[in-house]
Amino acid sequence: MHRRKLAAALAAVTATALIAPPAQAAATQEIQWRQCFGTVPPGFPPGSERLECGSFTAPMDWNNPNNGKTITIAVSRLRPKNGTAKSTVFTNPGGPGGPGRTMPLIYLDRPKLSENAEIIGIDVRGTGASSNVTCGNVNPVGVTDPRDRSRANLDLLYGAVELQAEFCQTKSGELGRYVTTDQTLKDLDLLRQVLGKKKVSWLGYSGGSWMGAYYATYFPKTLDRIVLDSNAEFTGPWQGVFDDWGMGFERRFRVDFLPWVAKYDNVFHLGKTGEEVRQAYERTRAKLAEQPVTRPEGVYYPVTLDLLLRGSIYDKYNFAGAAQTLAELAGAVPAQLTAQASYPDAQAGTAYSIVCNDMPFRGDRRYLERDAARDGAKWPLVGYYQIMAPCAFWDRPNVQLKRPTGIGVATTLMVQSVRDPATPLEGAQKAHRNFNNSVLLTVEDEGDHGIYGFGNECVNDIVERYLVDGVAPTKDLTCPGVPLPVPGETAKNSLTRTRELATQLGW
Repeated sequence: MHRRKLAAALAAVTATALIAPPAQAAATQEIQWRQCFGTVPPGFPPGSERLECGSFTAPMDWNNPNNGKTITIAVSRLRPKNGTAKSTVFTNPGGPGGPGRTMPLIYLDRPKLSENAEIIGIDVRGTGASSNVTCGNVNPVGVTDPRDRSRANLDLLYGAVELQAEFCQTKSGELGRYVTTDQTLKDLDLLRQVLGKKKVSWLGYSGGSWMGAYYATYFPKTLDRIVLDSNAEFTGPWQGVFDDWGMGFERRFRVDFLPWVAKYDNVFHLGKTGEEVRQAYERTRAKLAEQPVTRPEGVYYPVTLDLLLRGSIYDKYNFAGAAQTLAELAGAVPAQLTAQASYPDAQAGTAYSIVCNDMPFRGDRRYLERDAARDGAKWPLVGYYQIMAPCAFWDRPNVQLKRPTGIGVATTLMVQSVRDPATPLEGAQKAHRNFNNSVLLTVEDEGDHGIYGFGNECVNDIVERYLVDGVAPTKDLTCPGVPLPVPGETAKNSLTRTRELATQLGW
């Protein structure tokens, strides 16, 4: 099953898990742990029945914690099957806003970690089974093709974006103003206290690298070991992080995906060179603009194709499915039944609330128009899409974040692939330079987003030597990447299953 679809399904399944009744928003409250699943869903790995779920309450507004308004934060834990946990590891799948309570199941295939640590999964405020925010299911992506730069189309596009910003803030009510990095960090430290831990470790991916860097900045004495995988440029603004998407995805698309499809022209019949495959994509996209194609899983428009390709190049084991769909739409191979993804609205609502509340957005609609035209011309796959566009129309609360510097923070191990599409290497290198006491583990000839725990044994060994054994690297390191698969090849050592179980790594 497509990783994104199963991630959404997992979020829906775990949202029904038992949670504790509301308690006082204080460190003295106790989490009432219960099994997450009455019956473990089919396809979950052995050991899933050990995952326990619960909840605690936190102030809605940490700047006014005694006003009586509280929210629920849903959490999970996976404890060693035998023996006592030597440490507690908080995890975060990124997004921002990805629900994370199923995330500990990924590490059932990493016994060195899961049999030595208590692993905590967290649905941060706004998402999953925690108190939710929403955009009312209003999403301008797909309303119209952003490549069409006519005035009428731009009015439609940015009108929809402005409407989305209004819906996100109106439908989320009062809570929406308090879904921020600053507020979430204080939820995390309350959780540490509720669990009775003097220190915890952190393992975060993508947007979870941002959260981890800020957690370390706000509470440096409470974090023991810190691993940040697939790093956002967390020492700068959110706007810079998403400004790099066009470049990052275009590089992954052209350097890895297109030549891979061409290498297997005997399977996909889209061209014998990367450029021939790209032209096949452009022709198919143009045809969809003239006449959308209806398939069993829905209607395909140009934007649908772009989003399919964007989502699939996060992970090399999704290349074949994306190439197959492109080939079917191009008429190069017969159509098969396939499934597509859907996204929980709470995750989108949380993501927009965090990135638009955290920091001011530079620019207005005229800026957005110029920015998209420039980036789209350079990086047509994703450059026209502007993730943060609603922030230009956002009524931002007065949030003042303390910028991460790494001063006084424990060793921070940053894991980064060189062709990561969503959090490009350049941003990670900048964050590394600006974050004191950080060590960068660069994964060469690799483009997957999310590396530790997903089949790269060199990375797994280095991360676990630090996260479990406490042996911190003293200098920057490199590991080789995992080669691209042949069509139909599944990952070794149950990697496919853990990839499917992973909550979406990246927004």
